[in-house]
Amino acid sequence: MRTLFSRPARTATAAFAAALALSACGGGDDPTISSGSDGGSAQASPVAGIDAEHNDADIMFITMMKPHHEGALAMAELADTRAESPAVKALADKIMAAQDPEIEMMNKMATAWGVDLEAEVEGGAGHSMSSGDDTTALEPLTGKKFDREFLTRMIAHHEGAIEMAETQLADGVNPQAKQMAADIMESQAAEIEEMKSLLAAA
Repeated sequence: MRTLFSRPARTATAAFAAALALSACGGGDDPTISSGSDGGSAQASPVAGIDAEHNDADIMFITMMKPHHEGALAMAELADTRAESPAVKALADKIMAAQDPEIEMMNKMATAWGVDLEAEVEGGAGHSMSSGDDTTALEPLTGKKFDREFLTRMIAHHEGAIEMAETQLADGVNPQAKQMAADIMESQAAEIEEMKSLLAAA
């Protein structure tokens, strides 16, 4: 049965789908994007371990997922000094340990494909994927109130990431990006179940 995602997750996913559709407008039938094809692209460089093959969906995936991950890290970093539950702190540490390397991998993909992620985000492509509102809401909270709000918001955040990963698996062509999407779906689905259990006990 398909999960019924919360409103924040649906909003993030809709933004991702809209941006992907917009990026495809005017594109040809060739799924590979040549370096420097638009104002937001940089010069492509060979990167060890990164396949050069990519399309609009691959570019949009890293453009949107990187700030989404950075938003999760900003939320998770607050748990060290604000969370009461050791389990919530451990979960936050696990999220950071998983998503930091994925951010680095996305930076490598951007280099290999000649994509300037900072320019893309400044242009608005990744703005809706960040979690500034979530972090702002969490900052004044401590103890059990923080734990409950953190878990609630991170569940929605993970659900949005899973839907973006589903889109990547369906539309992307780069093998590393597709593997990352599969990993995100598996790891974050497991973390959602863990967070739901923690939230029920909070």
